[in-house]
Amino acid sequence: MNTFTTSWGDLGLTRYPEDPRDQLRAWDAADEYLLRHLESLEDPAALGGTVVVLGDRWGALTTALASHGPAQITDSYLTQQATRANLARNRPAEQLAGVRLLSTQEPPPDRVDVLLVRVPKSLALLEDQLQRLAPRLHADTLVVGTGMVTEIHTSTLRLFERIVGPTRTSLAVKKARLIFCTPDPALRPAGEPWPRGYELPGDIGVMSGRPVTNHAGIFCADRLDIGTRFLLQHLPEPRGPVRVVDLGCGNGVVGTAAAVANPEAHVVFTDESFQAVASAEATFRANTDPGAKAEFLVGDGLAGIERASADLVLNNPPFHTHRALTDSTSWRMFTGARAALRPGGELWVVGNRHLGYHTRLRRLFGNCETVAGNPKFVVLRAVKRR
Repeated sequence: MNTFTTSWGDLGLTRYPEDPRDQLRAWDAADEYLLRHLESLEDPAALGGTVVVLGDRWGALTTALASHGPAQITDSYLTQQATRANLARNRPAEQLAGVRLLSTQEPPPDRVDVLLVRVPKSLALLEDQLQRLAPRLHADTLVVGTGMVTEIHTSTLRLFERIVGPTRTSLAVKKARLIFCTPDPALRPAGEPWPRGYELPGDIGVMSGRPVTNHAGIFCADRLDIGTRFLLQHLPEPRGPVRVVDLGCGNGVVGTAAAVANPEAHVVFTDESFQAVASAEATFRANTDPGAKAEFLVGDGLAGIERASADLVLNNPPFHTHRALTDSTSWRMFTGARAALRPGGELWVVGNRHLGYHTRLRRLFGNCETVAGNPKFVVLRAVKRR
């Protein structure tokens, strides 16, 4: 845990899940810059009314501003859990009652008087959320965005300008920048609505030519990523009433393929992204019969799955979390998979060849087989022996 010094107090903040070995902070210079700007506002009532914090990474902004009763909107389950923990650690119970933690799939507040935007990695997610929030803004809404210089591009500013109103930026401080936007209630931005869909290519087995649904912000929302394509070409084909987990499901194409290939399967789709799980459910419903069995869980990997309850886990793990390159996410996915599998159950993983997942899987499972490989990717199979 590190201490974040703000005008609203010294805050002990951590990421989620909390790991004492993790040296990464739960805030950065962009969060500091935004809070210093809010502190400098001459009008003490500027933070009155309904405050919305969009895209907070680990709850630093929401925790600092808890006395203003903000509504946090995020696509990340991990962000929500980090925010809950940081609020509980730093704020009295009477302040917590006014704070709302909303997902990007929930309706935003009807009226927004202050909109604070931590610019996300995904421009599509920013577009989607600004379009949802724009009708709730009014001419006097205070709109301030923040991000590192590498996160704010000309396309970012054009998006604010097109959807919200006239936009300008600050000077850079510690490689962070602010975005100032004046809402124009007369704007009625015309944009392509999310979710969007596309038809899968014809060389990927049972999912060939089938429709996929993608909500804004999910990985490769406009096309099938090449790692998933490779896994789909080499999927196992278990028969009977097996329990299959699509771990880190994204748009659900892998788990849906398992369900299409085996109508008796019970498929669990799980991801930490609310947008991803909504996409997976839409993809599954569009490609299976009404009686097909499935669960859709937003959570931290396999933490919500009963131990020794799965026959097969399918996984295309990410290797970054909020721009931080790390293998901690894949390791937690692999250890969670081992706990969730029954004896004899299998974990199938696709990953970049250079990441060396086979070494970790052998250490964890005692075995690992390369099912298929090409110059870029490998599909690996590990079996839980006992």
